Amino acid sequence: MIRHPIGILGGMGPEATILLQRKIISAVPARDDKDHIPLLIDMNPQVPSRIEHLIEGTGENPSSTLAKMARRLEIAGAAALAMPCNTGHFYAKSIVSAVNIPFLNMIELAVRHALTTLEPGSTVGILASPAVQHTRQFEDLLERGGLSVVWPKDENGVLSAIRAIKISGPCLSACNTLLAASTELAGKGATFQFIACSEFSLISESVAPGVHAVDTVDLLAQAIVEFDGSRSAGI
Repeated sequence: MIRHPIGILGGMGPEATILLQRKIISAVPARDDKDHIPLLIDMNPQVPSRIEHLIEGTGENPSSTLAKMARRLEIAGAAALAMPCNTGHFYAKSIVSAVNIPFLNMIELAVRHALTTLEPGSTVGILASPAVQHTRQFEDLLERGGLSVVWPKDENGVLSAIRAIKISGPCLSACNTLLAASTELAGKGATFQFIACSEFSLISESVAPGVHAVDTVDLLAQAIVEFDGSRSAGI
């Protein structure tokens, strides 16, 4: 049986893309190389800045670049697409409309997980780029399902921590910022929190004690494994 690869829209940032690959490898119960999932990774760090476009209002819209990447991956033989960038999912419609294969939407996966895990009326804390907050990618879906959402107050601090990780990788200052933000959200009643920035995925252990933190990249990795399994089983 031919296993068609999963296409990854990557480079946002590069380390996050590599992290997703590692998580996929770890999630597969492999006994040999051939048991692992074939991947086609378009590692494109030249995707226009989502921060500059959504927050600063000075940057190019990334939609056309992401659509071109999606088409390249489909033409190369991808059976489905995935993207380990939470902020980038604001442009998901451009990706979906460019191809005829499924897009495994990380935001929708996270929302579905929260709705099936939490009781109505529960509070969800989001540790993510302010761009994700401004575009209400989580709020509209979670609130429709009866959940409330809280965010850290210090948007500039969160954004600085994300940029520090992009520049220097995991660093103490970013870990301290994430810990403070997670502690703040727990104080607001959000003991369930999403790590919804793939830079923060690199320091996911820095959440507050007692918090149940779910990394959206983990959910995406699991969805990729399940998609591959369903195709292999002929479902």
